[in-house]
Amino acid sequence: MPEIDEDELLADLGLKLTPPKTSSRTPREERIIAGFEDIVRFHQAHGRAPLHEGRDIFERLYAVRLDQLRKLPEAQTLLTGLDGPGLLLGAAAAQADGDDLDEDALLAELEIGVDGGIDAADQNDITVLRHVRSTAEKRAAEEIADRTPCADFALFQPLFEQVEQDLKAGVRKTLRFGRDTSIAGGNYFIVGGQLAYVADVGDAIKAPNGESDARLRVIYANGTESNLLRRSLQRALYKDDTGRRLTDPDMGPLFGDAPEPDDIATGTIYVLRSLSNHPFVAEHRELIHKIGVTGGKLETRIAGAAKDATYLLADVEVVATYKLHNLNRTKLENIFHRLFGAAQIDLTIEDRFGHPVKPREWFLLPLHVIDEAVERIRDGSITDVVYDPETARLAG
Repeated sequence: MPEIDEDELLADLGLKLTPPKTSSRTPREERIIAGFEDIVRFHQAHGRAPLHEGRDIFERLYAVRLDQLRKLPEAQTLLTGLDGPGLLLGAAAAQADGDDLDEDALLAELEIGVDGGIDAADQNDITVLRHVRSTAEKRAAEEIADRTPCADFALFQPLFEQVEQDLKAGVRKTLRFGRDTSIAGGNYFIVGGQLAYVADVGDAIKAPNGESDARLRVIYANGTESNLLRRSLQRALYKDDTGRRLTDPDMGPLFGDAPEPDDIATGTIYVLRSLSNHPFVAEHRELIHKIGVTGGKLETRIAGAAKDATYLLADVEVVATYKLHNLNRTKLENIFHRLFGAAQIDLTIEDRFGHPVKPREWFLLPLHVIDEAVERIRDGSITDVVYDPETARLAG
Protein backbone atom coordinates (compact mmCIF):
# COMPACT_ATOMS: atom_id res chain seq x y z
CA MET A 1 0.00 0.00 0.00
CA PRO A 2 1.49 3.32 -1.01
CA GLU A 3 2.49 5.58 1.90
CA ILE A 4 0.04 8.47 2.35
CA ASP A 5 1.38 11.90 3.17
CA GLU A 6 -0.39 13.49 6.15
CA ASP A 7 -0.73 16.86 4.44
CA GLU A 8 -2.30 15.23 1.37
CA LEU A 9 -4.70 13.26 3.57
CA LEU A 10 -5.81 16.43 5.39
CA ALA A 11 -6.24 18.18 2.03
CA ASP A 12 -8.41 15.32 0.75
CA LEU A 13 -10.56 15.71 3.89
CA GLY A 14 -10.86 19.45 3.34
CA LEU A 15 -8.92 20.26 6.49
CA LYS A 16 -6.05 22.64 6.87
CA LEU A 17 -3.45 22.15 9.60
CA THR A 18 -2.78 25.45 11.37
CA PRO A 19 0.40 25.56 13.38
CA PRO A 20 -0.10 26.56 17.00
CA LYS A 21 0.44 30.21 17.75
CA THR A 22 3.52 31.02 19.73
CA SER A 23 3.56 33.92 22.14
CA SER A 24 5.94 36.71 21.30
CA ARG A 25 6.25 37.60 24.97
CA THR A 26 8.81 36.25 27.37
CA PRO A 27 7.69 34.42 30.53
CA ARG A 28 8.77 37.44 32.51
CA GLU A 29 6.58 39.76 30.49
CA GLU A 30 3.63 37.38 30.81
CA ARG A 31 4.08 37.40 34.57
CA ILE A 32 4.20 41.20 34.70
CA ILE A 33 1.01 41.43 32.65
CA ALA A 34 -0.79 38.83 34.76
CA GLY A 35 0.15 40.62 37.95
CA PHE A 36 -1.04 43.97 36.62
CA GLU A 37 -4.33 42.46 35.47
CA ASP A 38 -4.97 41.46 39.10
CA ILE A 39 -4.56 45.09 40.11
CA VAL A 40 -6.84 46.30 37.33
CA ARG A 41 -9.53 43.84 38.45
CA PHE A 42 -9.17 45.19 41.99
CA HIS A 43 -9.70 48.71 40.65
CA GLN A 44 -12.79 47.59 38.76
CA ALA A 45 -14.22 45.98 41.91
CA HIS A 46 -13.46 48.82 44.34
CA GLY A 47 -13.24 51.92 42.16
CA ARG A 48 -9.79 52.87 43.44
CA ALA A 49 -6.17 51.80 43.52
CA PRO A 50 -5.09 49.44 46.32
CA LEU A 51 -3.80 51.13 49.48
CA HIS A 52 -1.09 50.28 52.00
CA GLU A 53 -2.45 51.38 55.35
CA GLY A 54 -5.51 50.14 57.25
CA ARG A 55 -6.34 47.37 54.75
CA ASP A 56 -6.19 43.60 54.66
CA ILE A 57 -3.00 41.82 53.69
CA PHE A 58 -4.04 41.09 50.11
CA GLU A 59 -4.82 44.70 49.30
CA ARG A 60 -1.48 45.71 50.75
CA LEU A 61 0.20 43.13 48.52
CA TYR A 62 -1.54 44.61 45.48
CA ALA A 63 -0.38 48.08 46.59
CA VAL A 64 3.24 46.94 46.85
CA ARG A 65 3.05 45.25 43.46
CA LEU A 66 1.72 48.45 41.90
CA ASP A 67 4.56 50.44 43.49
CA GLN A 68 7.10 48.06 41.98
CA LEU A 69 5.49 48.10 38.55
CA ARG A 70 5.63 51.90 38.51
CA LYS A 71 9.41 51.66 38.92
CA LEU A 72 9.99 48.76 36.52
CA PRO A 73 11.62 50.13 33.34
CA GLU A 74 9.62 48.19 30.71
CA ALA A 75 6.28 48.35 32.56
CA GLN A 76 5.08 51.61 30.97
CA THR A 77 5.51 50.25 27.45
CA LEU A 78 4.33 46.74 28.23
CA LEU A 79 1.20 47.69 30.19
CA THR A 80 0.04 50.92 28.57
CA GLY A 81 -2.71 49.18 26.61
CA LEU A 82 -4.10 47.60 29.79
CA ASP A 83 -3.89 50.70 31.99
CA GLY A 84 -7.25 52.27 31.30
CA PRO A 85 -7.58 53.66 34.86
CA GLY A 86 -4.14 55.26 34.67
CA LEU A 87 -2.81 53.30 37.62
CA LEU A 88 0.80 53.46 36.49
CA LEU A 89 0.62 57.23 36.21
CA GLY A 90 -0.87 57.72 39.68
CA ALA A 91 0.98 59.27 42.58
CA ALA A 92 3.79 57.01 43.68
CA ALA A 93 3.12 55.29 46.96
CA ALA A 94 6.26 53.20 47.07
CA GLN A 95 7.66 52.04 50.36
CA ALA A 96 10.84 53.77 51.51
CA ASP A 97 12.74 50.51 51.66
CA GLY A 98 12.11 49.87 47.97
CA ASP A 99 13.50 53.15 46.63
CA ASP A 100 16.98 51.81 46.04
CA LEU A 101 16.08 48.36 44.74
CA ASP A 102 17.69 47.41 41.44
CA GLU A 103 15.79 45.73 38.60
CA ASP A 104 16.58 42.20 39.79
CA ALA A 105 15.30 43.02 43.28
CA LEU A 106 12.13 44.56 41.83
CA LEU A 107 11.52 41.46 39.75
CA ALA A 108 12.03 39.33 42.84
CA GLU A 109 9.32 41.35 44.56
CA LEU A 110 7.10 40.51 41.59
CA GLU A 111 7.96 36.78 41.86
CA ILE A 112 9.85 36.91 38.52
CA GLY A 113 13.32 35.44 38.20
CA VAL A 114 15.88 37.22 36.06
CA ASP A 115 16.01 34.09 33.96
CA GLY A 116 12.33 34.52 33.14
CA GLY A 117 11.18 31.56 35.26
CA ILE A 118 7.60 31.39 36.54
CA ASP A 119 6.10 29.32 39.31
CA ALA A 120 4.13 26.53 37.67
CA ALA A 121 1.31 26.55 40.24
CA ASP A 122 -0.84 29.60 40.97
CA GLN A 123 1.24 31.71 38.62
CA ASN A 124 -1.56 34.24 38.09
CA ASP A 125 -2.84 34.45 41.67
CA ILE A 126 -1.18 37.08 43.80
CA THR A 127 -3.22 36.02 46.83
CA VAL A 128 -1.28 32.74 47.07
CA LEU A 129 1.26 33.74 49.70
CA ARG A 130 3.65 30.81 49.49
CA HIS A 131 5.92 32.54 47.00
CA VAL A 132 5.32 36.18 47.90
CA ARG A 133 8.13 37.91 49.72
CA SER A 134 6.95 41.51 49.45
CA THR A 135 7.55 44.32 51.90
CA ALA A 136 3.85 44.39 52.70
CA GLU A 137 3.83 40.73 53.68
CA LYS A 138 6.83 41.21 55.92
CA ARG A 139 5.21 44.19 57.60
CA ALA A 140 1.90 42.36 57.93
CA ALA A 141 3.61 39.34 59.45
CA GLU A 142 5.28 41.66 61.94
CA GLU A 143 1.91 43.13 62.90
CA ILE A 144 0.07 39.82 63.26
CA ALA A 145 0.72 38.10 66.57
CA ASP A 146 -1.17 34.93 67.42
CA ARG A 147 -2.60 34.68 70.90
CA THR A 148 -1.05 32.05 73.13
CA PRO A 149 -2.01 30.75 76.58
CA CYS A 150 -0.86 33.12 79.35
CA ALA A 151 1.30 31.05 81.68
CA ASP A 152 1.05 33.49 84.61
CA PHE A 153 -2.60 34.42 84.13
CA ALA A 154 -3.24 33.88 87.86
CA LEU A 155 -1.41 37.18 88.45
CA PHE A 156 -3.76 39.05 86.14
CA GLN A 157 -7.10 37.40 86.89
CA PRO A 158 -7.72 39.51 90.04
CA LEU A 159 -7.16 42.63 87.93
CA PHE A 160 -9.83 41.62 85.45
CA GLU A 161 -12.24 40.78 88.26
CA GLN A 162 -11.62 44.18 89.84
CA VAL A 163 -12.15 45.96 86.53
CA GLU A 164 -15.49 44.22 86.10
CA GLN A 165 -16.49 45.35 89.57
CA ASP A 166 -15.34 48.89 88.73
CA LEU A 167 -17.52 48.91 85.64
CA LYS A 168 -20.56 47.68 87.55
CA ALA A 169 -20.00 50.28 90.28
CA GLY A 170 -19.47 53.09 87.77
CA VAL A 171 -15.89 53.66 88.91
CA ARG A 172 -14.74 53.06 85.33
CA LYS A 173 -16.47 53.95 82.08
CA THR A 174 -16.07 52.74 78.49
CA LEU A 175 -15.35 55.21 75.70
CA ARG A 176 -15.41 54.71 71.94
CA PHE A 177 -11.84 54.33 70.72
CA GLY A 178 -10.81 57.04 68.28
CA ARG A 179 -10.69 60.40 69.97
CA ASP A 180 -7.80 59.28 72.16
CA THR A 181 -5.63 56.71 70.37
CA SER A 182 -2.84 56.58 72.93
CA ILE A 183 -1.91 53.19 74.38
CA ALA A 184 0.20 52.84 77.52
CA GLY A 185 1.04 50.20 80.08
CA GLY A 186 -1.81 49.59 82.52
CA ASN A 187 -4.52 50.55 80.02
CA TYR A 188 -7.61 48.39 79.56
CA PHE A 189 -9.51 47.98 76.30
CA ILE A 190 -12.34 45.94 74.84
CA VAL A 191 -11.29 44.58 71.44
CA GLY A 192 -12.99 41.83 69.50
CA GLY A 193 -15.42 41.40 72.38
CA GLN A 194 -12.56 40.59 74.81
CA LEU A 195 -11.35 42.63 77.76
CA ALA A 196 -7.63 43.30 77.19
CA TYR A 197 -4.95 44.61 79.54
CA VAL A 198 -1.67 46.17 78.37
CA ALA A 199 0.75 44.54 80.80
CA ASP A 200 3.98 45.78 79.27
CA VAL A 201 5.26 48.16 76.58
CA GLY A 202 8.59 47.32 74.98
CA ASP A 203 11.32 49.64 73.77
CA ALA A 204 10.46 52.12 71.04
CA ILE A 205 11.09 50.94 67.48
CA LYS A 206 10.83 52.75 64.16
CA ALA A 207 7.86 51.76 62.00
CA PRO A 208 8.17 51.58 58.17
CA ASN A 209 6.47 54.98 57.84
CA GLY A 210 9.01 56.57 60.18
CA GLU A 211 6.72 56.82 63.19
CA SER A 212 7.50 55.37 66.60
CA ASP A 213 6.05 51.98 67.55
CA ALA A 214 6.55 49.39 70.27
CA ARG A 215 5.91 45.75 70.98
CA LEU A 216 3.19 45.18 73.60
CA ARG A 217 2.40 42.36 75.96
CA VAL A 218 -1.40 42.24 75.99
CA ILE A 219 -3.29 39.93 78.37
CA TYR A 220 -6.87 38.94 77.57
CA ALA A 221 -9.59 38.03 80.07
CA ASN A 222 -9.94 34.56 78.52
CA GLY A 223 -6.45 33.60 79.72
CA THR A 224 -4.51 34.24 76.51
CA GLU A 225 -1.91 36.82 75.57
CA SER A 226 -0.26 38.31 72.48
CA ASN A 227 2.76 40.44 71.67
CA LEU A 228 1.31 42.58 68.90
CA LEU A 229 2.56 46.01 67.90
CA ARG A 230 1.00 49.13 69.37
CA ARG A 231 -0.04 50.36 65.93
CA SER A 232 -1.70 47.00 65.26
CA LEU A 233 -3.78 47.28 68.43
CA GLN A 234 -4.69 50.84 67.54
CA ARG A 235 -5.91 49.76 64.10
CA ALA A 236 -7.83 46.80 65.54
CA LEU A 237 -9.59 49.06 68.05
CA TYR A 238 -10.30 51.74 65.47
CA LYS A 239 -11.80 49.29 62.96
CA ASP A 240 -13.83 47.43 65.62
CA ASP A 241 -17.27 49.00 66.00
CA THR A 242 -17.40 47.63 69.54
CA GLY A 243 -13.82 48.63 70.39
CA ARG A 244 -13.68 50.58 73.64
CA ARG A 245 -11.17 52.20 75.97
CA LEU A 246 -11.76 51.79 79.71
CA THR A 247 -11.22 54.94 81.70
CA ASP A 248 -9.04 54.99 84.79
CA PRO A 249 -10.89 54.67 88.10
CA ASP A 250 -12.94 57.82 88.69
CA MET A 251 -12.26 58.53 92.33
CA GLY A 252 -14.00 61.87 92.24
CA PRO A 253 -14.10 64.09 95.29
CA LEU A 254 -14.05 61.97 98.42
CA PHE A 255 -14.39 65.01 100.61
CA GLY A 256 -15.70 68.40 99.69
CA ASP A 257 -18.21 71.18 100.26
CA ALA A 258 -20.71 70.09 97.60
CA PRO A 259 -22.94 67.27 98.93
CA GLU A 260 -23.53 64.17 96.79
CA PRO A 261 -26.36 61.59 97.04
CA ASP A 262 -24.19 59.03 98.84
CA ASP A 263 -22.41 61.50 101.12
CA ILE A 264 -22.54 61.10 104.88
CA ALA A 265 -21.78 64.07 107.11
CA THR A 266 -19.68 62.01 109.50
CA GLY A 267 -18.48 58.50 108.77
CA THR A 268 -16.23 55.81 110.11
CA ILE A 269 -13.76 53.62 108.29
CA TYR A 270 -13.38 50.48 110.35
CA VAL A 271 -10.95 47.56 110.28
CA LEU A 272 -11.97 44.20 111.77
CA ARG A 273 -10.32 40.91 112.56
CA SER A 274 -12.26 37.67 112.64
CA LEU A 275 -12.34 35.36 115.65
CA SER A 276 -13.31 32.43 113.39
CA ASN A 277 -11.83 29.01 114.07
CA HIS A 278 -11.47 28.31 110.35
CA PRO A 279 -7.93 26.85 109.87
CA PHE A 280 -6.84 29.44 107.32
CA VAL A 281 -8.20 32.35 109.37
CA ALA A 282 -6.66 31.06 112.57
CA GLU A 283 -3.25 30.67 110.92
CA HIS A 284 -3.23 34.18 109.43
CA ARG A 285 -5.41 36.00 111.94
CA GLU A 286 -3.00 38.94 112.40
CA LEU A 287 -3.03 39.66 108.66
CA ILE A 288 -6.66 39.02 107.68
CA HIS A 289 -8.69 42.23 107.86
CA LYS A 290 -12.11 43.40 106.79
CA ILE A 291 -12.29 47.06 105.74
CA GLY A 292 -15.65 48.81 105.74
CA VAL A 293 -17.39 52.17 105.94
CA THR A 294 -20.44 53.06 107.99
CA GLY A 295 -22.39 56.20 108.74
CA GLY A 296 -24.00 54.77 111.86
CA LYS A 297 -22.82 53.09 115.03
CA LEU A 298 -20.21 50.45 114.42
CA GLU A 299 -21.36 48.40 117.40
CA THR A 300 -24.81 48.04 115.84
CA ARG A 301 -23.35 47.04 112.52
CA ILE A 302 -21.28 44.15 113.85
CA ALA A 303 -23.71 42.99 116.55
CA GLY A 304 -24.88 39.95 114.55
CA ALA A 305 -21.50 39.00 113.09
CA ALA A 306 -21.63 35.41 114.35
CA LYS A 307 -24.76 34.78 112.27
CA ASP A 308 -23.65 36.66 109.15
CA ALA A 309 -21.53 35.00 106.44
CA THR A 310 -20.18 38.44 105.55
CA TYR A 311 -18.32 38.30 108.88
CA LEU A 312 -17.27 34.66 108.38
CA LEU A 313 -20.02 33.48 110.79
CA ALA A 314 -17.91 34.47 113.75
CA ASP A 315 -17.48 37.34 116.18
CA VAL A 316 -15.04 40.06 115.21
CA GLU A 317 -12.77 42.49 117.00
CA VAL A 318 -12.34 46.13 116.00
CA VAL A 319 -8.64 46.86 115.49
CA ALA A 320 -8.82 50.37 113.99
CA THR A 321 -11.32 53.14 113.24
CA TYR A 322 -10.91 56.43 111.38
CA LYS A 323 -13.37 59.32 111.58
CA LEU A 324 -13.96 61.25 108.37
CA HIS A 325 -16.29 64.06 107.33
CA ASN A 326 -18.22 64.82 104.12
CA LEU A 327 -17.42 61.32 102.99
CA ASN A 328 -18.75 59.62 99.84
CA ARG A 329 -19.20 56.04 100.99
CA THR A 330 -19.45 54.28 97.62
CA LYS A 331 -16.34 55.92 96.17
CA LEU A 332 -14.33 55.19 99.28
CA GLU A 333 -15.29 51.51 99.36
CA ASN A 334 -14.42 51.25 95.65
CA ILE A 335 -10.99 52.73 96.38
CA PHE A 336 -10.22 50.05 98.95
CA HIS A 337 -11.39 47.27 96.65
CA ARG A 338 -9.35 48.60 93.75
CA LEU A 339 -6.25 49.25 95.84
CA PHE A 340 -6.22 45.93 97.69
CA GLY A 341 -7.86 43.71 95.07
CA ALA A 342 -4.71 41.61 94.69
CA ALA A 343 -4.73 40.89 98.44
CA GLN A 344 -8.36 39.80 98.63
CA ILE A 345 -8.59 36.32 100.18
CA ASP A 346 -10.18 33.47 98.26
CA LEU A 347 -12.09 31.71 101.02
CA THR A 348 -15.29 29.63 100.86
CA ILE A 349 -17.38 28.91 103.94
CA GLU A 350 -20.85 27.47 104.48
CA ASP A 351 -23.66 29.70 105.68
CA ARG A 352 -26.24 28.69 108.31
CA PHE A 353 -28.13 26.69 105.70
CA GLY A 354 -25.10 24.79 104.43
CA HIS A 355 -24.77 26.85 101.28
CA PRO A 356 -21.22 27.79 100.14
CA VAL A 357 -20.42 31.51 100.42
CA LYS A 358 -17.33 33.42 99.30
CA PRO A 359 -16.99 36.66 101.32
CA ARG A 360 -15.32 39.32 99.18
CA GLU A 361 -14.53 42.00 101.76
CA TRP A 362 -11.58 40.38 103.58
CA PHE A 363 -7.97 41.14 102.72
CA LEU A 364 -4.62 39.56 103.61
CA LEU A 365 -2.45 42.58 104.44
CA PRO A 366 -0.78 44.21 107.46
CA LEU A 367 -2.61 46.85 109.49
CA HIS A 368 0.10 49.49 108.94
CA VAL A 369 -0.63 49.40 105.18
CA ILE A 370 -4.28 50.20 105.87
CA ASP A 371 -3.15 53.07 108.12
CA GLU A 372 -1.03 54.48 105.30
CA ALA A 373 -3.87 54.09 102.79
CA VAL A 374 -6.23 56.11 105.01
CA GLU A 375 -3.65 58.86 105.41
CA ARG A 376 -3.22 58.98 101.63
CA ILE A 377 -6.98 59.23 101.24
CA ARG A 378 -6.95 62.22 103.55
CA ASP A 379 -4.16 64.03 101.69
CA GLY A 380 -5.44 63.03 98.22
CA SER A 381 -2.37 61.03 97.16
CA ILE A 382 -4.13 57.64 97.15
CA THR A 383 -4.51 57.67 93.37
CA ASP A 384 -0.71 57.75 92.95
CA VAL A 385 -0.01 54.35 94.55
CA VAL A 386 -0.77 50.66 94.15
CA TYR A 387 -0.44 47.82 96.62
CA ASP A 388 2.39 45.35 95.99
CA PRO A 389 1.55 41.96 97.61
CA GLU A 390 5.15 40.78 97.18
CA THR A 391 6.57 43.50 99.42
CA ALA A 392 3.36 44.17 101.41
CA ARG A 393 3.58 47.91 100.87
CA LEU A 394 2.14 50.76 98.82
CA ALA A 395 4.30 51.63 95.84
CA GLY A 396 4.18 54.69 93.63
